[in-house]
Amino acid sequence: MADVGSVDVELELMIALRGFLGDTVVVRDELDNNLLNELPTVQVQVVGGGDDGIRLDRPFVDIDIYDATRADAIALAAAIRGWILTQLRGSVTERAVFGRTGTISRPAVRPYENTALRRVGATYEIYCHPVS
Repeated sequence: MADVGSVDVELELMIALRGFLGDTVVVRDELDNNLLNELPTVQVQVVGGGDDGIRLDRPFVDIDIYDATRADAIALAAAIRGWILTQLRGSVTERAVFGRTGTISRPAVRPYENTALRRVGATYEIYCHPVS
């Protein structure tokens, strides 16, 4: 498969979200069996999207928030949405340039089989390309 200059958007978003949220929130791509001891947790996953075949990616990214209460999960999801739509848009990291960002599915409560925590998730489209 030809390399079209894609950005590892999951990794770049996790690094950027850790900077935005600080050390009080766990940011990861995969959940593990210790989730109840790591609340709040933000999970970042690419779930589709497209590209131009050269260097512009347009991934769809699911961001799920797991927290002890519905209110806390909703508040964290709202803060992340605001950050994506204002601060991430137009930003540059060592490896990525982030362009247009948009909400595909706004934050909403999503079912989760463990009733000891709450899950709120949203889906975003994030235009990005490599720095060089």
